Amino acid sequence: MRQLIAAAVQISCTDQVEENLDKIEGHVREAASRGAGLVVLQELFEGVYFCMDEDRRHNARALPLDGHPTIARMSALAHETGAVLPVSLFERDGSRLYNTLVMIDADGKVLGRYRKSHIPNSPGYSEKLYFADGDTGFRVFETAVGKVGAGVCWDQWFPEAARAMVLMGAELLVYPTAIGSEPSYKGWDSRDHWQRVMQGHAGANLTPVIAANRIGTESGAANEITFYGSSFIADHTGAKLAEADRVSDSVITAALDLDAIAAARSSWGVFRDRRPDLYGVLLEPTPGRLLAKKAA
Repeated sequence: MRQLIAAAVQISCTDQVEENLDKIEGHVREAASRGAGLVVLQELFEGVYFCMDEDRRHNARALPLDGHPTIARMSALAHETGAVLPVSLFERDGSRLYNTLVMIDADGKVLGRYRKSHIPNSPGYSEKLYFADGDTGFRVFETAVGKVGAGVCWDQWFPEAARAMVLMGAELLVYPTAIGSEPSYKGWDSRDHWQRVMQGHAGANLTPVIAANRIGTESGAANEITFYGSSFIADHTGAKLAEADRVSDSVITAALDLDAIAAARSSWGVFRDRRPDLYGVLLEPTPGRLLAKKAA
């Protein structure tokens, strides 16, 4: 049996990087004390969610990965605690800026990067103003705890991404996230929909999902978002094993038997009975009737 205790961490963030890192580090240590070998952290946890407004001054937050101080600190933390850490960062690569996940193994080694593929653009979530489209393709990392497929936030809404990572060998899917209220739709709460979509990825692919969201209310120049937390861990059938609340700094954990899950995945017909010859439409552009209409 390959037993894994997986964890997710959610926190509220200020614009003080060291303050946020201190909080994250404390929660990683708590998760490790509970036996966690994989601790999923939320999206862009170094500071506030700056994508609410267009302000080019925020581009100064982006740093090259080589010599990045947060990577150095999280690598040392992973080595000390023996926990695999997916770390979400604002990356600068020459003139291009990316929303990037760096996978740090349990010995502190950086295994590689994944650049967010799907970039949203809606009121309050204006990420296309900051991030280039990811150019790494989907990634699956061979870690000390198993093969981990990693997406970032908006990626989690796309079943194609989850299926692609599992076909590439992923035994676990992780999604660092920053999602909450919608400034242009007061009162709309997407929390349950958000969870169900990822639970569907877990069930359809017989692969556990760990999602870490942020909490707290953050304000930009023109928009305000209340992030709804609710980080969760789903098993390979999509059932929630652990869930945080909407408002509290939290560490959640759940035990997973990766060998038993692998046996279930290989014996279930969803991979045996696939019909790739019928899936060509997935490679075609999205039909116009399904696209959001632009304002006149």
